[in-house]
Amino acid sequence: MHIVSVGVSKFCFLFSLGFCGLLLLLIPSFQPPARQVHLPQPRTQVRLAQKGQSHLARVPVVSGHVRETVSVTRINRSSAVQTELTRNDNHSPNPVTTAKGETVGGLPESKTLDVLELKDIFIAVKTTKKYRKSRLELLIQTWISQAKEHTYIFTDGEDKELQMKTRVNIINTNCSAAHTRQALCCKMSVEYDKFIESQKKWFCHVDDDNYVILPSLLQLLSSYHHSQDVYLGRPSLDHPIEAAEMVKSDGSVSVNFWFATGGAGFCISRGLALKMSPWASLGNFISTAEKIRLPDDCTIGYIIEALLEVTLTHTHLFHSHLENLRKLPTDTVLQQVTLSYGGFENTKNVVSIIGGFSLAEDPSRFKTVHCLLYVETDWCPKLKPRHRA
Repeated sequence: MHIVSVGVSKFCFLFSLGFCGLLLLLIPSFQPPARQVHLPQPRTQVRLAQKGQSHLARVPVVSGHVRETVSVTRINRSSAVQTELTRNDNHSPNPVTTAKGETVGGLPESKTLDVLELKDIFIAVKTTKKYRKSRLELLIQTWISQAKEHTYIFTDGEDKELQMKTRVNIINTNCSAAHTRQALCCKMSVEYDKFIESQKKWFCHVDDDNYVILPSLLQLLSSYHHSQDVYLGRPSLDHPIEAAEMVKSDGSVSVNFWFATGGAGFCISRGLALKMSPWASLGNFISTAEKIRLPDDCTIGYIIEALLEVTLTHTHLFHSHLENLRKLPTDTVLQQVTLSYGGFENTKNVVSIIGGFSLAEDPSRFKTVHCLLYVETDWCPKLKPRHRA
């Protein structure tokens, strides 16, 4: 009897094990199907934006919603982005166009060249009322006649008669007629403010003894982009000027910088001019000049080179009466940007160029240059046709 009980117990134990194993195999078939799990996708790899490109390019656009968000962000922050881009470009060299047409430095090649017209350039001529007959009328007769709408004459007195007669833009600065540092800086302050108001791309300053060769000016400025930091001109010194910067009423520090002489003319891009605003706009130019106690062209260099740390781009295409103009090769005269005239070592200092006027008829040689550039001008001497033999 005891043996039978043991056999039954073993059978029940084995049967239980088998039944449990069968249940374990059947349990998954009674469970509901598992939900599909979406594994996290790997992050999109985006190349860092190259220098000169907006940092918004780093945002991966993967859907229409994101694309719209990026577009709105680009619009809302365009001013801040442009400021940042220009700030980053301050320490890069100005673009140089090589013989192969390659652009080195500055913005990407597609944005370096500027398609310019005369209407894009604000040409400021600084003069005084007493030079109307001896200097200003000559300029109005010659190169200003080709750019009346884009040239602005800054003087120190009303001249409604001349304005009505010539239809040129004459601006009375209400500054002193004296040739002092304060008077010169006063006129430059007005020039700067008027340029900012104009919305033009380039600011070019010349004096009333300069002839501007407009085609050369367009060609030069087209080598750059107006949103870059560009300061073009010719120094009158062969070394940076040293000035005492007044920090407080009882002390000063020495500062060195290059400046382009106003006697030869200079040009500033709009992008750079806007950065000058804290020290140049709304009369601030005059107070800035008082800090270094130097004339207007020196103050321009001080703001750009010393304060904004933008380097002057030296060019030999601008000319003042302070250099020996007779040394300028005759075959290159019409390729320059500005010319001048005056005295040099007690002789008449003018460019050596032959044309339809004698030196007595055209002592500045501006009429001769003008007639070579614009041969159809009605007052230019007409070349007599050669007689056949």
